[in-house]
Amino acid sequence: MPNTIIIGSGSHIPERIITREHFLNSEFYSDEGELLTKPNAEVIQKFVEITEIENRRYIKDEEHNSDIGFRAAEEAIIDAKINREDLDYIIYASNFGEVDTNGMSNFMPSLSARVKNKLGIKNRNCVNYDMIFGCPGWVEAMILADTIIKAGKAKLILVVGAETLSRVTDPHDRNKMIFADGAGAVVVKASDEENVGIISNKTYCDNDAELMFLENSPSLNKSAEQKTLYIRMHGRKIYEYALKNVPDAIKETIDAANLGIEDIDKILIHQANAKMDYAMISRLFKLYDIKDYDHSIAPMTIQDFGNSSVATIPTMFDLIIKGKMENQSFKKDGNIVFASVGAGMNINAIVYRFPSKK
Repeated sequence: MPNTIIIGSGSHIPERIITREHFLNSEFYSDEGELLTKPNAEVIQKFVEITEIENRRYIKDEEHNSDIGFRAAEEAIIDAKINREDLDYIIYASNFGEVDTNGMSNFMPSLSARVKNKLGIKNRNCVNYDMIFGCPGWVEAMILADTIIKAGKAKLILVVGAETLSRVTDPHDRNKMIFADGAGAVVVKASDEENVGIISNKTYCDNDAELMFLENSPSLNKSAEQKTLYIRMHGRKIYEYALKNVPDAIKETIDAANLGIEDIDKILIHQANAKMDYAMISRLFKLYDIKDYDHSIAPMTIQDFGNSSVATIPTMFDLIIKGKMENQSFKKDGNIVFASVGAGMNINAIVYRFPSKK
């Protein structure tokens, strides 16, 4: 049975840097629809203290999701040194599709079809597939790619994660300061090398009482037009859910790989806010009866990039493997974890081992 290894990566970080000053003139409302009376500078400072997000990236008005996904994909294909016509699948993770400047989602044609077109791929046997799975979408797309490769149905797959959350946020919601845009991609290949690549994975889907922890809903400002739906995050419920469930899911995935936490070199975890990520990683180590650990094991990009949803993990992987993230690197033949939690609610994790073959 073949194994799934990453042979190339790419990312696109939008040029527009949105600082805290961008929100100083915003009119924020509470979840109950009441106008906040605290000065915006105070609201923003409290937000930064919790999330650590100082900056985030937005695409330009003339850009779209498939544009930034294409750039990340093109870079990954060049990095992989493959003929793009040899790709068997393109799997594209997103949540809102090709969103225009009015916040309207468009899924037809699909994003995977759009990026295939922009890549100029003529191969009719290259299947395009969109993954709609919340913020864990890119990780789940990797799990799907691994399943397809292990089934012998493909040898080369492009896996993209791209999102433009800046276009689906309520201008009156404080949480809009969390969300950002970005794209990341990898090319994965079937390998005959044993015990490398994706060596274990786990997915949980809790869709009962947790279903609407992340949802689309009208503006918090009841005086504003109420037909347009925006991303709405019930932060406290998500925090409690993630802290309770994500560490266990990661440990189960590590256990399934017959490894311990001491065998894991890096944990690339989806980042919605820094406080939650620190808590989840700390809880994970406590499951192994470890109180103190090297915090560099879980790199963070949220401070400067914000929450770019499905793009966070592949972007971080690309930056680290190319030496573009300060004081971060991957060990040769090392083990890393990809893990995410998001809308659904869905949780997933992968243990990935770098191959020894070049």
